[in-house]
Amino acid sequence: MRISRRRVLQFSLAATAASHAPWSLAEGSRTIRLLVGFPPGGGTDAIARLLAEKLKDQLGENVIVDNRPGAGGQIAAQVLKASPADGSTLFVTHDHTISILPQVVKKPGFDPDKDFIPAGGFANFVNCFAVSAHTPAKSFSEYVSWVKSHGHGKSAVGIPAPASTPEFLVQLLGKRYQLDLLAAPYRGSAPMIADMLANQIPAGIGSVQDFLENHKAGKLRVLAVLGGKRQSALPDVPTFSELGLKGFEDLPYYGIYAPTGTPATFIERFTQALAKVVAMPDVRDQLTGMGINVDYMTPAQLATREHAYAQVWTKIIRESGFQPQ
Repeated sequence: MRISRRRVLQFSLAATAASHAPWSLAEGSRTIRLLVGFPPGGGTDAIARLLAEKLKDQLGENVIVDNRPGAGGQIAAQVLKASPADGSTLFVTHDHTISILPQVVKKPGFDPDKDFIPAGGFANFVNCFAVSAHTPAKSFSEYVSWVKSHGHGKSAVGIPAPASTPEFLVQLLGKRYQLDLLAAPYRGSAPMIADMLANQIPAGIGSVQDFLENHKAGKLRVLAVLGGKRQSALPDVPTFSELGLKGFEDLPYYGIYAPTGTPATFIERFTQALAKVVAMPDVRDQLTGMGINVDYMTPAQLATREHAYAQVWTKIIRESGFQPQ
């Protein structure tokens, strides 16, 4: 993952030039697409639809969600790269597509450093481990014991995308607890959760916002979360740090990206609108209720964030022995 000083400097220069760069499209004259790389019904989709509704009022333009699911956001990223750099197409995504996917796919079809420019970040979140309600374990230690007794140490764990941080977490958990855990990849969290609800797979790893509603309804059980502290939405669920698995306190992030070459005037106008939206009490309440932590970032701050996160996972991926495919 190549995010250098040049990348951070790029946003400083863009901000300086914002007041001088021309903006040819009149406000209110078009529709802005927010690309989402996962199917409708998942956590990222719900977040994007909330933001779209509020951004429409702030920008004075139509804002819609355009789902392009597949390959962990890779398809949506390729669509963004091929889109006009005029502010009409943006990409709402989390860490996987930007910081992880370029490290695990030989030819992803895009280079975030060259092809995209951050338009602003708005949240961070934690991944968590959950089990089907049909799985008897009520704690992670009970899950470990259940796998050892029920499956002779072997079991499948669903993940929202192949070669994602949840896949590497499955490997690490297997090594840590001496289990033979198989990561079962899905095309997004929604189909993975559907299989968990149908008892087709006993466990899964995904974001808190993916599991929260079904956890509260008793249809799934979240047994542990990553991050340095317990989550306000799940105060009774321990962190993996509490359970003895250290080194996963750095939180993944959510950001919005535009094609490189998008006018600096639009980026400035958009990030100001995003800052106002995430500061709204009702938006903060809804995002918090989804299990994510509101954390607005300027474009430059988002560039720094994605770089730092990529560095953490570069080491983990290398030590896992994973080879780009």
